Amino acid sequence: MGKTVILIEPTKFLGGLTTGGLGATDIGNKKAIGGLSREFYARVFQYYSDPAKWQQQTRDAYFAAKPHGNTGSEDTMWTFEPHAATEIYDAMLKEVADKVTVVFSERLDLKKGVVKDGNRITQIIMESGRSFTAPMFIDATYEGDLMAKAGVRYAVGREANAMYGEQINGVQTARSVSHQFTKNVDPYVKPSDPSSGLLPGIEKDPGDESTGDRKVQAYNFRMCTTDAPENRLDWVKPANYDERWFELALRNVEAGDERISWAPGHMPNRKTDTNNNFAISTDFIGQNWDYPEADYATRARIWQAHEDWQKGLMWTYAYHPRVPEKIRLAFQKFGLAKDEFADSGHWPRQLYVREARRMVSDYVMTEKNCRRLEIIQDSVGMGAYNMDSHHIQRYVTAEGYVRNEGDVQIRSRPYPISYRSIRPREEECRNLLVPICLSASHIAYGSIRMEPVFMVLGQSAATAAVQAIEQNVSLQAINPAKLQARLLADNQMLDFESPPEPIVLSIQKADLPGIIVDDSEAQLTGFDSEGHTTSGFVGSGYRHDSGAGNGQQKARFIPTLPIAGRYQVSMTYSALANRASNVPVTIHHADGDSTVVVNQKKKPQGKKNLHLLGTYTFTAGKDHWIEITNTATDGHVIIDAVQFLEVK
Repeated sequence: MGKTVILIEPTKFLGGLTTGGLGATDIGNKKAIGGLSREFYARVFQYYSDPAKWQQQTRDAYFAAKPHGNTGSEDTMWTFEPHAATEIYDAMLKEVADKVTVVFSERLDLKKGVVKDGNRITQIIMESGRSFTAPMFIDATYEGDLMAKAGVRYAVGREANAMYGEQINGVQTARSVSHQFTKNVDPYVKPSDPSSGLLPGIEKDPGDESTGDRKVQAYNFRMCTTDAPENRLDWVKPANYDERWFELALRNVEAGDERISWAPGHMPNRKTDTNNNFAISTDFIGQNWDYPEADYATRARIWQAHEDWQKGLMWTYAYHPRVPEKIRLAFQKFGLAKDEFADSGHWPRQLYVREARRMVSDYVMTEKNCRRLEIIQDSVGMGAYNMDSHHIQRYVTAEGYVRNEGDVQIRSRPYPISYRSIRPREEECRNLLVPICLSASHIAYGSIRMEPVFMVLGQSAATAAVQAIEQNVSLQAINPAKLQARLLADNQMLDFESPPEPIVLSIQKADLPGIIVDDSEAQLTGFDSEGHTTSGFVGSGYRHDSGAGNGQQKARFIPTLPIAGRYQVSMTYSALANRASNVPVTIHHADGDSTVVVNQKKKPQGKKNLHLLGTYTFTAGKDHWIEITNTATDGHVIIDAVQFLEVK
């Protein structure tokens, strides 16, 4: 657009997460991505069209598995190795070398780094003393330091649902069913002894449901690993390994949770983008709350603690004698790739700062936007991913077991993102744009915060900056029609209609009489797959066996009954043609065991999807249970909730 740019990078490397290990691009509907962002993914496709780029496997072998939504038949490719992203970015920058000056290893002075004249930034100053002047500034960092030091209002943590009229913000113990404990694990230093204190990283109280807090969703490193022996490094026990931090993981596997607790998404050349998965994984839950507003020294300590945690966990799962052999062998199969991140010991150079500060401008994106219940007209790009938050804390339940809290995964429809959400209020700053730490609620940010969307918003921010210079006005006063016209001319996608979100009717526990035990509270062996697409479930969703692992999956629902007596027992499930017709349900009651076979192809006969299992005698307390298995079943087995209703 004829203007010059100074690109200031605090590290020695450009690209953030895209070159730092996140090679499995999350976006949802890829039609939402246009402009330079889509050009990047087109260049990834071109890069891997060269047979010389394939060393550990062939291109055809890789695409045969259709990794992460890729088919290999489009003109874009959404998975890549870290070094490939670096090469592509370097090539793009080389093409505009006469207009773009890249300055490495300089970061903002957090005490005196911003000089303003009224509501306009005139100069920014680095720790080294070097300063930069310009008519326009863009804060494209994950942390938002320039935004904060410029006096722009921002938020950290979760808003209460009531603040913006949302449903899935704030504390979410009931919805946090994903990446959850499936076994009862003792949280105390000395098992069953609360006086001994809690193991590290566990809170006593999660807070009241749907209320806000200043806690931040978990960070991790997106590791680039490989199973190619000639390119694989074995996991090494860190020098400062502290087993107290891994005691919870050891107790969890000893309790019988033998799930492989990571998610190695496959990248080209037998490499992975490895992410968090299940109850105790690469996310260092609850240990990043101070990061967004911290000084550089404190951030460095938090960063190192995350690195120590993740390296220590990998060694623990791979080699600790208390870990079952099945898990150890799975973790030994992979190791860090020798040909990535050679300058940092093959460890990713970028901590995954999923969320830090979020600007509060004239317009705040909320879940209403993500659901297309509220559609803005000043679009500068689109989001399309689920409203997604990783866990935020671990806490102790009333029963004395540990649970994770904060993970929410709710579908969005592709939606436009407001220009007002990437620029501050005019009275705060007239020449600053914030395309990363933009104005959004916690849960809406969970959908927006995807790397290709950040690229889209970065391009739109730069376009707005140029137009403000050309029109000699503040960023708040530019002509919105001209902005959108230029964005469309540059192949940005500003909006498109998508099918309405399916109406998913859920039933809240509070709306059912009696004592309700939901699937999120059951003791599980298997039943790892979650669903929320078929209406009539209790709480935030249901679980199923994926029609697999016959005889190996079971769910035990244990009520806490206040008094002894006769109770009517019912279960909920959603009926469909692919369900099993012969689901065995065992009721362990005071007079022994009874088994009922349930046909889940047929709708439950009771109201609110309740299917009566019978009336039985129970003693008070927690001595009895209902167990659902998939033994010899002929279709998908659904587990949702069990009701105990006293018969008077």
